[in-house]
Amino acid sequence: MTYDINNKTILVTGANRGIGKVLVETFIERGAKKVYAAVRKLENASPLVEKYGDKVVPIQIDLGNPQSIATAAQIAKDVQVVVNNAGAFKGTTPLDEENAIASLEFEININVYGLIHMAQKFAPVLKANGGGVFVQLNSVVSMKTFSNFATYSASKAAAYSITQALRELLREQGTIVLSVHPGPIATDMGDAAGLTEIAQPPSLVASGIIEALKNGDFHVFPDSMAKQIGDAYQNFAANVVEVNMSEG
Repeated sequence: MTYDINNKTILVTGANRGIGKVLVETFIERGAKKVYAAVRKLENASPLVEKYGDKVVPIQIDLGNPQSIATAAQIAKDVQVVVNNAGAFKGTTPLDEENAIASLEFEININVYGLIHMAQKFAPVLKANGGGVFVQLNSVVSMKTFSNFATYSASKAAAYSITQALRELLREQGTIVLSVHPGPIATDMGDAAGLTEIAQPPSLVASGIIEALKNGDFHVFPDSMAKQIGDAYQNFAANVVEVNMSEG
């Protein structure tokens, strides 16, 4: 199934910086009718409103606050594409006795529970608007753990598992689901992970999403590291992840 974002209403979480900000900009420049810029503090979306006027509508979403997600779903009743970009990163190893469990709990709360709440509240909205698209920003670390930030890797692996389930469940209502797996991207999170020197531009993620929608892909591997992992993963993805298998 293919999809064109032209003249569509889109919601992007974590819209005020990094990948999220570039997604908002790219979607508008590629013809989106309106973008809900979902941020924890509404004033953080002001630069986007100043740049694009009423094409950008600030909306409050904190993935750690389920009520904010429920409220946003009541406001953004016209949304046709949901991009769950926001996430949390602590960067902890499993041998860090002081921080490992707390870091994992925090990352699971945002990266996994937040995704589940987003899907629960926005799936009915997408269905009411013809099906649309649900995009989840996962990571290459959902497939390959990096030991220095293993708790983050674990949370993204769980998010990827949930995304696979959403692909099957939301297909029944005509909703396309994308699982996006960037490698090191030039963002504050990339800097925090110590990946600044090898990071690539966030624009690759935006163009990768648009291209995947045109091609009817489920997985998106937007940058050079992601493509390397994606190429190695392709056979497994095609023959296991993306096929219907009996649960019995």
